[in-house]
Amino acid sequence: MDIRILPSSIANVIAAGEVVERPSSVVKELMENAVDAGADNVAVLVSDAGRTLIQVIDNGCGMSPDEAVLCFERHATSKIATAEDLMDIHTFGFRGEALAAIAAVSEVTLRTRREEDETGCEVFFSDSIHRSTELVAAPKGSSFSVRNLFYNVPARRKFIKSDNVELKHIISEFTKIALTRPDIGFSLTHNGKDLYVLKPAMSLKFRIQDLLGTNVTNAVVDIKAETSVVHLSGYIGRPDLARKGRGNQYLFVNGRYFYSKYLHQAVMKGYENLIADNVIPSYFIYLEVDPHSVDVNVSPRKTEVKFEDDNVIFQIIYACIRETLGKNSFGDSIDFDREGAPDIPVIGKHYAEYRPVTEPGITVDPDYNPFADDGLSPSVPQYAGTGHDTGAGMPSADAVRPADFGSGPVRPDSGYQDSRNYAGQYSGFVSQSDNYGRLFEEKTLPSKSVIILQGKYILTQVKSGLLVINIRRAKERILYERFLKAISSNAHTTQTALFPVSVYVGVENMPLFDEYSSLLASLGFDIAPFGKDTVVVNGVPEGYSVEEGKVKTVVADILLALSDGHPDLPEMMASAMAGKFAKIGAAEGDVMTSAVEAQRLIDTLFACANAEYTSSGHRTMSMLAVEELDKRF
Repeated sequence: MDIRILPSSIANVIAAGEVVERPSSVVKELMENAVDAGADNVAVLVSDAGRTLIQVIDNGCGMSPDEAVLCFERHATSKIATAEDLMDIHTFGFRGEALAAIAAVSEVTLRTRREEDETGCEVFFSDSIHRSTELVAAPKGSSFSVRNLFYNVPARRKFIKSDNVELKHIISEFTKIALTRPDIGFSLTHNGKDLYVLKPAMSLKFRIQDLLGTNVTNAVVDIKAETSVVHLSGYIGRPDLARKGRGNQYLFVNGRYFYSKYLHQAVMKGYENLIADNVIPSYFIYLEVDPHSVDVNVSPRKTEVKFEDDNVIFQIIYACIRETLGKNSFGDSIDFDREGAPDIPVIGKHYAEYRPVTEPGITVDPDYNPFADDGLSPSVPQYAGTGHDTGAGMPSADAVRPADFGSGPVRPDSGYQDSRNYAGQYSGFVSQSDNYGRLFEEKTLPSKSVIILQGKYILTQVKSGLLVINIRRAKERILYERFLKAISSNAHTTQTALFPVSVYVGVENMPLFDEYSSLLASLGFDIAPFGKDTVVVNGVPEGYSVEEGKVKTVVADILLALSDGHPDLPEMMASAMAGKFAKIGAAEGDVMTSAVEAQRLIDTLFACANAEYTSSGHRTMSMLAVEELDKRF
């Protein structure tokens, strides 16, 4: 083999890949440098989600002309001088890799001036090469303009996602840094539109409110603990307001954001038995430790850290959260001071003296005959009760029999039987020559043919036994085929909400609704933007609930589905999206209580191309044969 040393141009590009992954990486590095430079105001301007321009302007200390050129060299830094300094880091940056990495994959212009200098300078780099230096008029501080990111690395550039996705990542990085320094003013502008204009905040809570809205700050409580190992402060969310998916979960150590799956589990353990398994609470936890007890030099992107004793930090976070949740009451309570509340009298032991108890009188009609004609036809049975007790008004046996059990088999590679085989297997009374027969035989259908069990299952009698249908999975199958058809044909049915529902989604998620507006409309969602961080839901697809609380839950689920991304092929995208939204609709629909509604579900299910399985291959129904029931007795 031939061993060679790579040219510096190639080595710089490879090194840049460890630091600059996407446009948001550039925003992160330049914002951190601005904060380290002592700025109290940082402006970020982005065009086309960072593809064409990323500009970060600060009023920090600035640089001399010589420093302006030197800062683009690899490992040029003012933060450390010896190896021992690595264990005493108080700044964001320290390696001296960020600017060199950015200059290797873009065209960079730096305009800067120190306060003591009369004029500033402008330097230009591309392909890691210093192209020019000029003296210019410039305000105190630095302005970095990064243009045409990855212009010289086409393979990397083609992996950049859509503008809306990349903008979401930029907003995420902006938020993380803005949360570390509430004393600094930050602004973010995209394509000439201000997304954030943050003035220095009086406290961390005000900064959280400015970034994420009052709905977040109103749903958190203070958390604080001081030990010899760590000082912990911040806010944690109410258990009853935990939501599906990650969002608003932040860990900081010594003013630096970091991600730790291990310490995230400490938080989740603190909420144990207080929240559902599929939701995550908000938290903003700030740790202050001895810099010598934490290593921030773990990854080039500096998003991971290693503590001297992770177990101690884990236990402290867990104990602090349990204590905080224990001190606060999050349950519903009766507000007796509410205006208009009814007066509740005080009942003393002498109440009977003033309000004597009298027994109710009893009247008897000696001429009443319960067998007399009450005017109702004896041929129409009357039923009392709810749920499945609905003999009167039930459709006939012919109405509940599916005319055909599907137009084709399930996926060839799944190994599942098609609906017609299912009917043939479990009816046991009609040959294939009779078009596979009918599942329900007229003679075996009594007037009370459908039972709803705990709102989860539909039970109905067939000749060979008892058919049990999973309501949620049946709805999922029906909605999947309905959505798949809507996506392909742009045919949908929208039920309009009587009162539109406003839902806060955050600035970072608004681009997703813009990107997928056509897809959502094709499915039957009528969702419109309202301001820079809120959407208004005017309608939802047929089968979804229009109740305000459930609409907000559906919007949260939609964000999760859209954030997951999708395959590139249009057919795979349509199927994947239809499957995701079908699950959302099946989970969030109203509880079934009517036997007529249950019968309608049965009819619709057996009209599907594949009635037996959901799009992900889960069974929608099962048969309990009479022989199986006999074995239990």
